[in-house]
Amino acid sequence: MISNKINEGINGTPIMPGDKSISHRSIIIPSISNGVCEINNILQSDDVFHTMNAFKSMGVRIEENNERLIIYGKGLNSLQEARNEIYLGNSGTSARLLTGLLSAQKFKSVLNGDSSLSKRPMKRISEPLSNMGAKIHTTNGSLPLTIDGKKLSPSNINLEIPSAQIKSGLLLASLYIKGETKITENKITRDHTETMLQSFGANIDIKKINKKKIITTVGQKELQSKNIDVPNDLSSSAFFIVAALINKNSHLTLKNINNNSSRNGILLALKKMGAKIKLKNQRNHNNENVCDIEVVSSELYGCDLGPEFADLMIDEYPILSIAASFANSPSIFRGLKELRVKESDRLKLILLNLQNCGVDCKVENDNLYIYPSNNYKIKNNIIQTDFDHRIAMSFCIMGTMVGPLNIDNKDSIKTSFPTFKKELNKLGGKIF
Repeated sequence: MISNKINEGINGTPIMPGDKSISHRSIIIPSISNGVCEINNILQSDDVFHTMNAFKSMGVRIEENNERLIIYGKGLNSLQEARNEIYLGNSGTSARLLTGLLSAQKFKSVLNGDSSLSKRPMKRISEPLSNMGAKIHTTNGSLPLTIDGKKLSPSNINLEIPSAQIKSGLLLASLYIKGETKITENKITRDHTETMLQSFGANIDIKKINKKKIITTVGQKELQSKNIDVPNDLSSSAFFIVAALINKNSHLTLKNINNNSSRNGILLALKKMGAKIKLKNQRNHNNENVCDIEVVSSELYGCDLGPEFADLMIDEYPILSIAASFANSPSIFRGLKELRVKESDRLKLILLNLQNCGVDCKVENDNLYIYPSNNYKIKNNIIQTDFDHRIAMSFCIMGTMVGPLNIDNKDSIKTSFPTFKKELNKLGGKIF
C-alpha cells in the first residue's frame, strides 16, 4: 500500500535497472554466436531470468556473477533440445523471440508461461513464421506452443503489426535461412535486435525508404561475440520521471539511460506537456544512444497525441496517464489498440483505476480522454493490476499524490524492476 503523500518532493539520484529489451537480446544473441561474451549491468528480473534459464536448458554455458553474465557461445547450430518444456513465466518478449529462433532449429520445442502470458496472442508471430515454412502449433492462438523445428525458406515479409517482438522473432529465424530474407516494417518499432545483430557481424542490411524500413538478411553467417554493457532502462525510468514532475519540490538525476530514438516517445510527450527535462552527457555506447536525465517539478499541460506516438512508447502510456491526470488541461491519447494485448488489457485497467482514483476519463475507439482536476476523491483504493507490472508501478506513483492506494499483485513488479520499492522509498520517505 502507498502510505503517504510526498510533501518534500522526490529528490536524489536513484539507481535505475538495466534495459529490459536489451537484456533479453544480450542473452539470446551471444548464445548463438561464437566466443565468450561478458554482459555488464544486465537486468536482474524475473522476465530476464526466464530467458537465461531457457538457454541454459538448451545447453548454453552461462555463468552468473551479480549483474554480470558470461556466456560461452558455440555458434548458430549449437543449441540442443531441452529435456522439458521451456517455461517463460510472464515474458512476452521471451515467448515471441524464442518462437522465431526455435522454429529454425533441428529439434522440437514446447513453450509455456503463466496464466497471463498464456492469454497473449501468439498467431501474430506464428503466422508470418509459417509463411517461411515454420511448423508451429498454438493453443487457440496462444501458449502452450509446440514448435517442430525445420529448415526454413527465404521470404519477403510485410509486417502488418508494428511490434519489435514480431520483427525480432523473424530476424532470429532468418539467421538460419540459406538465402535472402526481406522484412518490410511500415511503422517504427524498437531496433535493438538489428542493432545488436549488426554489431555481432550478421549479414544484415537496413534501408529506410520514406516512412518504411526494409531489413534484409542473408542467413547462415556465423556471429562473433563481443562484450555488452547494458544501458539503464528508459521505460523503468519513466515512473521516476513522472513522480518528480508531479510532486512539488522535486529534482532527480537519472544516470546512463538508454535514449534510443525508436522508443523515446515518453520524453517527447512529456516535453510537449511542458515538462522540465534536460538530457545531459549524451553519447553513443554499443551502438545505442545513452544519456543522463535531469528532471525538476513542472507545471504540465494536457496534449493531443496522435497514434504515431504509440509506436514510440506503447509501454509508457500507463505512467503517462498519471502525468496527464495532474496537468492543467485535458489530454487525448489516440490509437491505443495495442495496449489491449500487452501483459493485460492495459487500456481497460488505466480507465478503471483512474476512475477509482476519482479521475474523469473515458475511452472511445481506442482513444483515451483524461480530464484532470485539482482535487481527487478516491472512490475505491484497491488498484486492479491483473499482474501487470507497469499498471502496478504507475499507480504507485499515483499514490504519491492522492494518498493511500492498495496495489494488488505488487509482486508483478519483479518481472521488470525488482528494486522499484527500495529506490522509491529512498527518494521520498517511506512510500510503501
